[in-house]
Amino acid sequence: MTIHILFFASLRESLGCSAERIELTADLKTVFDLRNFIAGRGEPWTALVTTKNLRAAVNQGMVGMDTPIKDGDEVAFFPPVTGG
Repeated sequence: MTIHILFFASLRESLGCSAERIELTADLKTVFDLRNFIAGRGEPWTALVTTKNLRAAVNQGMVGMDTPIKDGDEVAFFPPVTGG
């Protein structure tokens, strides 16, 4: 089971990575679980738990951290952004 992860804006810059694919394991059931799993890699990945108001989307729809994830999903993480 594979999911596609996207990182946007300043988060992408601090991670030095815009996307990756990972194998979904039985203990990765929600966006929250995925975020903590990735952050567990250490620096710079801890930005996923230290970024205030981190936003997430699953399959291009905004979601809460308690949203379930499944095989084939696209999960995106991004900090709040402003624009003009």
